[in-house]
Amino acid sequence: MVSLPKKVTARFYQTATGSKPVREWLLDLSSDDRRMIGQDIQTVEFGWPIGMPVCRSLGHGIWEVRSSLTQGRIARVLFVMIESEMILLHGFLKKTQATPQHDLTLAIKRKKECEDA
Repeated sequence: MVSLPKKVTARFYQTATGSKPVREWLLDLSSDDRRMIGQDIQTVEFGWPIGMPVCRSLGHGIWEVRSSLTQGRIARVLFVMIESEMILLHGFLKKTQATPQHDLTLAIKRKKECEDA
């Protein structure tokens, strides 16, 4: 079996105090949910650039990993690409059709912090 290299590497956004909000959010989910989201993130790592249904641009340089969970639930992990790194900025369970503005605003704020670092 041939092992293909990752095209990009995912890493968690880290706050100034050292917390990793997406990692903490993932750890609060069930192991099945974590596994499904992790597989979708891995699909992006190995297949970048990749489009629907796994990944979609939200504008402002923000992308989303789109995960369908059990019981009809939907998860999103918002990320930015900086060089060959996929920085996971924010994760949430989606309750409406559109991405809530406060989730997008938070991702944009964290993206700016990453670019300024």
